[in-house]
Amino acid sequence: MARHQRGRSRAPGRRPATPPLRAAAVGAAIAILAIGGYLVARETSIFAVRTVEVAGGTPRVRAQVLRVLKPELGRSLLRIDEGALSKRVDRLPDVVSVHFSRSFPHTLRVTVHAERAVLLVRQGASSWVVSARGRVMRKIANPRRSSLPRLWLSQSVALSVGETLPAYEGKLAAAAVAPILRRAYPGGIRSVMSAPEALTLVLGAGTEIRLGDLGDLRLKLAIARRILEIAARKGESSPVYVDVSVPERPVLGTQQS
Repeated sequence: MARHQRGRSRAPGRRPATPPLRAAAVGAAIAILAIGGYLVARETSIFAVRTVEVAGGTPRVRAQVLRVLKPELGRSLLRIDEGALSKRVDRLPDVVSVHFSRSFPHTLRVTVHAERAVLLVRQGASSWVVSARGRVMRKIANPRRSSLPRLWLSQSVALSVGETLPAYEGKLAAAAVAPILRRAYPGGIRSVMSAPEALTLVLGAGTEIRLGDLGDLRLKLAIARRILEIAARKGESSPVYVDVSVPERPVLGTQQS
């Protein structure tokens, strides 16, 4: 009876300390193995890039991105520096931004957000395609093949592929035509005239849409379109201009006015 009681009183003091230590040791071993496996995979060809898949943009833009990323073939997916690659691809004049994702074991996927061409800048005999953000995308040899609105600039304006144009020398003009659908106005937008607080769109029939500045741009464009629709239904000849620089007080200028 006494021995049994002594045995029970010692039992709580004999709880072994080894299982927690053993679990910690096993956890540490697993962590070491995981780190070691990562380092091996990072430095070897286990996850080497064999394919670069590009989505978004035009075929020409995708081809440009593939050329820029070609040096990454053979590099481990675990060593891909997305920040550095983004900087390289963003330098392409047709690219706004890119997103990378890894598809193990051997594929690097790239999604491209491309620039959108909205304006053709004419400078003497030279022609340049400009994006909605006012970025010079490329120089073209035959402007007659382009249906983009024209903006004429003097030779004093420096143009360089990849650069963004100054506000009154292309950037604001690009912003003005960017939201306009191709067939929103009769004959489309033929050209743009840009000056401080005096943006003017010239339609295919010669009618001017005088916007003033870019404030309330979408409202101004909608008002101008509505006025031209009403004038066309009334059988009036092509207006000389629609002045929506003050959208609360639009003015329609006709041959008789």
